[in-house]
Amino acid sequence: MTDPARGSGGSDDRQDLELIARWKAGDERAATELVERHAAALARFAVSSGERNEVDELVQDTFVRAFNSLDGFRGDSSFRTWLFTIERRLLLDRRRSEKRRRDKTEIQEDDAATEYDALDSMVADETQRKLKHAVERLSPTQREVFSLRVAEGLSYKEIAEAVGTTEGAARVHYHNAMRAVKEFLDE
Repeated sequence: MTDPARGSGGSDDRQDLELIARWKAGDERAATELVERHAAALARFAVSSGERNEVDELVQDTFVRAFNSLDGFRGDSSFRTWLFTIERRLLLDRRRSEKRRRDKTEIQEDDAATEYDALDSMVADETQRKLKHAVERLSPTQREVFSLRVAEGLSYKEIAEAVGTTEGAARVHYHNAMRAVKEFLDE
């Protein structure tokens, strides 16, 4: 089933562009509608990328940065993909900052997300635990690509734009992530 707020559809992209134009013309409600359309996906991406604390703040910061630089949005990608790119940069900046503040340089893998809303009710606890552990074992890039593809349904082109790589590299990261998850689940 397709999420109507996903940015990969042409009409959804047009609706975002119309909302952006309305916001630029001074319609504050248009900004609220953009936030309502994309906030949940940004929160899911943050959690799946390992962010446990201040997810709401990260989503808010993403929108603040996006609205402050909206004139720079060229529409080469969907608005949602552009938001994922901004959020990913904010996450990377936070992690770099945390590394500087701490003596420890590792990102704690134990801090990965444990909430899988719809999946909780559909998958047995043991399978849930194994899947979570398998995803946690992926490299940060594989985890990002896997999350954007599986949880958000982005195309490889959109994933490449969001994580700053090529479409081919996004495909390879996704293929390797799927293989690693399947191998772990088969163990």
